Amino acid sequence: MTKFIHITDPHLVAPGEILHGLDPYARLAACIDDILEHHRDAACCVITGDLAHRGESAAYAALRTQLARLPMPCFPLVGNHDIRALLAAQCPGGPSDGNGFVQGRFDLADASFLLLDTLDEGRNGGLYCEQRLAWLAAELDRLGERPAYLFMHHPPFDIGIPCLDRIGLANPEPFARLVAGRRNLRHLFFGHVHRPVCGSWRGIPFSTLRGLNHQVPFDLHTISPVPKSHEPPAYAVVFLAADQVTVHFHDYLDKSTLPAPRDASK
Repeated sequence: MTKFIHITDPHLVAPGEILHGLDPYARLAACIDDILEHHRDAACCVITGDLAHRGESAAYAALRTQLARLPMPCFPLVGNHDIRALLAAQCPGGPSDGNGFVQGRFDLADASFLLLDTLDEGRNGGLYCEQRLAWLAAELDRLGERPAYLFMHHPPFDIGIPCLDRIGLANPEPFARLVAGRRNLRHLFFGHVHRPVCGSWRGIPFSTLRGLNHQVPFDLHTISPVPKSHEPPAYAVVFLAADQVTVHFHDYLDKSTLPAPRDASK
């Protein structure tokens, strides 16, 4: 069984700066502390976008400082708040498809991770253009029946929260047609929504989780602007097996574990 870490939406600003009443850098540092204490044996870590809140060099430098502490490979992907060139300048060596997009494939044991770039710079909604689709199609064809896992920032479907659905992927149908019928696609991991959501889309299981800083409340009515909340941050610990994918959402700042009772049953 393979274990990896899924993090999303740290929204970093310069260290010490407060965003929406919270300290993004301190929350990322606490997340890395927790991973180091409990999950040093993870095979890798994937961060599904919105690495920085305003795409600033200082934020990417802070990200580099924290990710350097991890003993496993880490793959930071871009979200709508990011700027590719500044990320590459501060965090070189990330995923690259050779066409300027932050995309790549990572082979792990008997499976492959396909790391996608849905950024449409200057817009909150996402885009997966023909050039990116062509890269993904070639990778999927190359993989054949080998198990594959998709990672992206924007979900390619609505989740039923209006303020988020209006800033989703702008062109989901070409993406949907490309992945349709690919029986080797085991799971889709994404970010952007700052909420724990799971289910299946056109036969592909999916999951996402709360971000590391602020969250989006469970509001089924507001369209604009996107409301914010201070729900607990989380990261995911994912176990992959030949016949199973298990995703645990860990509220890493929650230290409320009770002392063991005399009766150890639930």
